[in-house]
Amino acid sequence: MEKIVSLCKRRGFVYPSSEIYGGFASVYDYGPLGVELKNNIKKAWWKEMVQKRENIVGLDSAIFMHPKTWEASGHTQAFSDPLVEDKVTHERYRLDQLLEAQGVDIAGKDFDQLKQIAAEVNLKSFDGNELTEAKKFNLLVEAYFGVTEDNRSKAYLRGETCQGIYLNYENVLRSSRQKIPFGIAQIGKAFRNEITPGNFIFRTREFEQMEME
Repeated sequence: MEKIVSLCKRRGFVYPSSEIYGGFASVYDYGPLGVELKNNIKKAWWKEMVQKRENIVGLDSAIFMHPKTWEASGHTQAFSDPLVEDKVTHERYRLDQLLEAQGVDIAGKDFDQLKQIAAEVNLKSFDGNELTEAKKFNLLVEAYFGVTEDNRSKAYLRGETCQGIYLNYENVLRSSRQKIPFGIAQIGKAFRNEITPGNFIFRTREFEQMEME
């Protein structure tokens, strides 16, 4: 992976973000060749998904939406990963990934079941240390509008692009004169407060999605 990252930087595809200040973990900027590659992929997808189809139209919804959007969709309660922490090194892990790495079958298991399994197998960190009790770690990235930081000014950076599509369904249906069934496509940024980002650009806190609903 280090060789791939180095090659991408030398050739102008991807740079570590804010590198002159030491970088910013798992955040990347796309260089001259990288942005051209990205744009070509987006153009090809848009052409095949939208322009060649009469029953699919495009949308560019806002990154910020009313907080009630994320409450109604269940994201403020259920959009979370199970988090545990090494009591000695304070390294954080996703409980499900830690169990998988140690050969435990977690398919179809919910949060409470994962906690029970971890207790039964006396799960330790990769360094062999005790872990804190698992808690739900919400993946939505919070922001605050206005001069005070309270619940009235709280907003979220969107965790996925499809919510903007759902919110604008009736607007698009009326204005585009489409008939059901039809589709709405969108390309845009999404943000997730990942516990363990990494693996180069394959798991980051800021990323682009191409989606059609």
